[in-house]
This record gives sequence, C-alpha cells and structure tokens, in this order.
Amino acid sequence: MRRVLARLRHDPVAAGKPPLFVACLLPLAMLAWDIGHGTLGPDPVAQLEHRSGDWALRLLLATLAVTPLRRATGWQPLIRVRRMLGLFAFFYATLHAAVYVAVDLGGFWSQLLGDIARRPYLTVGFGAWLLLVPLALTSTRATMRRLGRHWQRLHRLVYVAAAFAVLHFLWLVKADHREPAIYAVVFALLMLARLPRPRNAARAALQRG
Repeated sequence: MRRVLARLRHDPVAAGKPPLFVACLLPLAMLAWDIGHGTLGPDPVAQLEHRSGDWALRLLLATLAVTPLRRATGWQPLIRVRRMLGLFAFFYATLHAAVYVAVDLGGFWSQLLGDIARRPYLTVGFGAWLLLVPLALTSTRATMRRLGRHWQRLHRLVYVAAAFAVLHFLWLVKADHREPAIYAVVFALLMLARLPRPRNAARAALQRG
C-alpha cells in the first residue's frame, strides 16, 4: 500500500486517472438517476439520445485536445489520459446509437438502414461510430506494438470521426445552431493547433533537404 501511495505522489497522471474515470462516469450516473426518478422530461427518449450524444462529442473533442495541450505545456505524461478519454467517447457514442436503435426505433433494423440512407445526419453519425469501432478495438498497448507505424495511421481516423460527429450535430439541429456551432469552432481550433509551427516546418524541410 505504501508503494502504491508513493507512486501516486510521484506520478500525478496515475493519481489523476481514478478521479478522471469517475468524472467520465458521472454523466451515465446522472442519466441513470433521471431514469429512475422519471425526471427526463416529456420526451425521455430524446433526452437520452441528446445527452449521450453530447457527452460522446465532448469526450471525443477532449481526446483531440490532449496533444495540443501536451505541446503547449511540454508535459509529456499528459498523453497517458488520451486512451481513457477516447474509450469513454466510444462508450457514450455506442450508448447514443443503442438508444436510437433499441428504444427509438424499437429494434427495427430495416428501418435503421433506410433512415441511414435517407437522412444525411444519420449517415455521418453512423459513419462516425463505425470509424470509432476499430480505434476502440486497437486501443491496447499490445495492439499498438503489434501494428507499429500502422497503428498511428489507423488512429488518424479519429479526425474524420470527430468531423462526422460535428456534422451529425449540425445537420440534426433544425432551429438554434449555436450549440453545434460551438463544437464546430472547438473542433476547427483543435485541428489548427495540429498544424506544424513555421519554425518547426522549416526545420523539417531542411532535414529532408
């Protein structure tokens, strides 16, 4: 026990992971509480879909924010929380899809396929979830070692998945677009933060030359 406590004192990332895990579970706990107490409002299914989708997108953007924050702060251990955030993003995205299929559609798969084909917001939303599936399945360290460079290339699909998720929200909303627009701006800023700095780009060009 003393060794564990000593490690936690000297490793703030390890110490921060349990609270982060609990924080990521809080939206699920709040949903469960509201379901149990019947406080989801007049359209509980819509609330379940909206809230699970919101948290999937928020955690997906939080996952994308890890690398820019690491570069800005120079604190390399920060990268160790990215996998947890990404897996929770996938969890809430799966919950979001499951509520739509199992509760909203009543499990009618034929109707689901028709909706995906007819409605663009469902097309990109389902596409975002599909792109997240292989990322979640290959998130282990063993898979990372096995795939090598291919792992990093595969996990760049997260950018496309996030873009699809933002589009899904933008196209889903019919009236007030302020909330999805905020997510779109955050996503754009996170992508811009990944662009190479002029000095670093010039250095890389000299090294290639």
